[in-house]
Amino acid sequence: MNTKQTLMERLRDDRPLVALELRPPRTGLSSEDSMDLWIDMYHAVRGLASQDTVVFLTDNAVGEAEEENLYHATANLGGDANLSRVVPFLTCKHSLDYCLMYSARAASQGLEALIVLGGDRSVGPPRCVPHAYVLRKLIRQRVPSLRLGGWANPHANPDKQVDYILDENFEADFFLTQVVSHHQLGLVERFLNNLQRRGVSCPATFGVFLYRSANLATLERLRRFFPVPAREIAEEFSAGLSAEEICARTIRALRTLGVNKTYVSNLGVRTVQERYHRLLEALEG
Repeated sequence: MNTKQTLMERLRDDRPLVALELRPPRTGLSSEDSMDLWIDMYHAVRGLASQDTVVFLTDNAVGEAEEENLYHATANLGGDANLSRVVPFLTCKHSLDYCLMYSARAASQGLEALIVLGGDRSVGPPRCVPHAYVLRKLIRQRVPSLRLGGWANPHANPDKQVDYILDENFEADFFLTQVVSHHQLGLVERFLNNLQRRGVSCPATFGVFLYRSANLATLERLRRFFPVPAREIAEEFSAGLSAEEICARTIRALRTLGVNKTYVSNLGVRTVQERYHRLLEALEG
């Protein structure tokens, strides 16, 4: 285990990585509830960042207003936290002045990287720029020391997705993908083949979702945000598999295709460390 590596060194390392995506508390909570959640987040992020993993912090995920992730990462973790393994998301759903100031604050506080995304056009405020690459370019000019992450979607047309990644204006040092499942390996393989055929060297980390229950109504609601194999997931729960075992199936299946960098969404806050360690145990089982 080498937690002294920079983020880019870890993403380019041949060793497998199981990173996490966490959501800060939503805005509008009472002071007491917000403080309780921040304390839970503090312990989770601080503990995980000291291990050989990476923690991504969302920015108004699924259109819900969240408390600022950067403030949490810098003010609440303490000066001895390993901020090289904490990477906030920044969407274009803020004013341009805010986004540029945010990036300067991130660099001044010792963060190594940001993931810059467009943000859902269908909810919340409008984007300050039409596309995320425009904001990444402006941040690159303003704060050249930051490593910047982009986004790709294996469920979309693979040729167009690779076109975006290879475009000289992509302005990303690495990228994350939309979440995928072991029930969608054909799409993943098609995307990987295009990446390899066209010589993409930009490191990728693939998204995996931890489905917590077989509730079909919940699974159907998730389809607003990404393709969900609802029937197959429900059948696996019915067969007695745990949430962590189903998630581990996806990670193992991706590794058979050569994908050894993943991040896991939906671990919650209060139980994130316990769920993460159960997931690692399921991977080893």
